[in-house]
Amino acid sequence: PPGPAWTGMGRAGCCCRGAERLASPSLVRRFRPVLLLIIALLFLTLPVCVSSTGQCQVATPQCRIQKCTTDFVSLTSHLTPAVDGFHTEFCKALRAYSACTQRTAKSCRGNLVFHSAVLGISDLMSQRNCSRDGPTSSTHPEVHPEPCSYHSRTQHPGYLFCGLFGDPHLRTFKDSFQTCKVEGAWPLIDNDYLSVQVTNVPVVPGSSATATNKITIIFKPYEGCTDQRVYQAVTDNLPAAFDDGTVSNGAAGKVRALWISERTPGHHVELHAGYIGVTVIVRQLGRYLTLAVRIPEELAQAYDATQDLQLCLNGCPSGERIDQAGHLPLPLSPPALGLQLQQLRRPSYASQTQAYPYGTPQVFGVDGAKERCREKLEEPDIYFHSCVFDLLTTGDANFTVAAYSAQKDMESLHPHRDRWRIYPRGSATSTLNSDCQPIKRLTLLLLCALSVALMY
Repeated sequence: PPGPAWTGMGRAGCCCRGAERLASPSLVRRFRPVLLLIIALLFLTLPVCVSSTGQCQVATPQCRIQKCTTDFVSLTSHLTPAVDGFHTEFCKALRAYSACTQRTAKSCRGNLVFHSAVLGISDLMSQRNCSRDGPTSSTHPEVHPEPCSYHSRTQHPGYLFCGLFGDPHLRTFKDSFQTCKVEGAWPLIDNDYLSVQVTNVPVVPGSSATATNKITIIFKPYEGCTDQRVYQAVTDNLPAAFDDGTVSNGAAGKVRALWISERTPGHHVELHAGYIGVTVIVRQLGRYLTLAVRIPEELAQAYDATQDLQLCLNGCPSGERIDQAGHLPLPLSPPALGLQLQQLRRPSYASQTQAYPYGTPQVFGVDGAKERCREKLEEPDIYFHSCVFDLLTTGDANFTVAAYSAQKDMESLHPHRDRWRIYPRGSATSTLNSDCQPIKRLTLLLLCALSVALMY
């Protein structure tokens, strides 16, 4: 059985003896200026924080002792002394474990778990009479992937995100944010595995703004996993099943290849295609629909020349853009909206208005629209700006919830947290966030240098 040193591999050590003296207040006060200068100098070597989130990622080598231990356990968990060749295979695994610790030794200096593992390996080699030299077990033993699980078939997939909501506002695979007219039926995604098409209708008579009232999703046949499945949602009909009435294609092997999950009946549905690693979120908010999609990058690129019209891939055609190269000017309340409100107030419309399930439109000024959007969206990013635009354009307060839900769906599906926040071009926030980091760093360095000078 493993000795005491072996048992320490899985536990992190406690503080080192004498560490409390190094943290004494007198020493901290004495060396604080020097420490601040060192911190500042190190800070200059770090990458600039992402301007919109303040999140920093430091490229430092990581101690991989946990990975070494996990590999060893996977190589030996099936071995028992009663099995022929146990001694040979166990020694191979130990040598592989030892080689792994040697490769990560530089980045594990001072790590008590690492040093405990090294001692444990040495003890076990002595107990089992294993030689230091000899063949090693493969740290990547043969694995039989599930054919209908994309994650099982693919080691390190990269993902893309696309979203559509509001008037409509489109976030492409390249994180380009656009506001488009695109009235009628338009393809968002069209590749060898998946097709997503939306239909947009005018929101306010006389305005170019539209919104989505129909979404059609086609999961194309994939041998051994699924036949073709079609999902279609329209306003007031957000089904929890495919067109053929099924909610999944059944189990293929040990995993489900394709299934639908109804989160909120009639308002929120999620479609999961495990065989291609795709997740789609469809919502109805007010009278219109929103869409969010995550798809592996390699599958999104699997299309031919006849499938190049994809809004998620290439954005809206220039003639269909409402924004101006990323700048979305806030509209005044359009005359058409005023006429619509006058019609809704007429007696002939009274019974319809009372029965209307989504609420009647309102006239928002800029300040009122911002105040309403701020109830859901605190960060003045493009989702907030889109919310304000939609309220000014339509007077429909449901677009506030649509923008909020679209932002939350993006955060749940977008693979890169450092790209979540997009700010309107030319806004004070985007300018401030992009310029402040070098100034902050220079200021910190000057303050630290001054504190050192004052010591002398």
